[in-house]
Amino acid sequence: MGPEPKQHPAEVPPGYPREFERELRLSDGRAIWLRPLVPDDSEQLAHAIRTADPETVYRRFLGAAPRVTPALLEHLCTVDYRKRFALVAADAATGVGVGIARYEAVTADSAEVAVAVDPAWRRAGLATALVEMLAEAALGRGITSFSASYLAENRPVRALLGLAGDGKQAIHAGLAEAAVALDRASVTAAVQRLTRDGAPGAAQGPAAPGP
Repeated sequence: MGPEPKQHPAEVPPGYPREFERELRLSDGRAIWLRPLVPDDSEQLAHAIRTADPETVYRRFLGAAPRVTPALLEHLCTVDYRKRFALVAADAATGVGVGIARYEAVTADSAEVAVAVDPAWRRAGLATALVEMLAEAALGRGITSFSASYLAENRPVRALLGLAGDGKQAIHAGLAEAAVALDRASVTAAVQRLTRDGAPGAAQGPAAPGP
């Protein structure tokens, strides 16, 4: 996926939450390193968007990919770790980026969520692990519900429904809208399982690289 992100960034923005730097093992045995996004990840993210295959682009953006500009990259890679939060996943063996998940607050206590995983790293529980850790971060920052728009067949995004105590989903013409209230006990238990056992094994559907 192009330029390699640093596992431990030398320079981090104010408020960078190092407690979200974690190594996890996926259901297929591969190890990944998760950490919060930093501005220096912009080159890696730009490469991922520009080189994504057409199917991946459509699944992520529900259309064409956005034009990659310095302003777009600055917006995507500059987060406050509270109302805007993102986690990146890298191959622990090579440091190459393989996934990203983010939320952006739309109200004081709700946020839109998106997850993207490199095609070679799908079906091993990575997307679910990213969403579970993102939910943990959200709850710790006053975000209590997630919403998402996605293709109805995109199972990694649907995985967030499993973290909900109460939720709803509407599907029309193959597009789904989901809104879920995050259940703290479910999220805590899921993250504890990740730390103890690694990512869950599941036949995850495709998600797309990108923001």
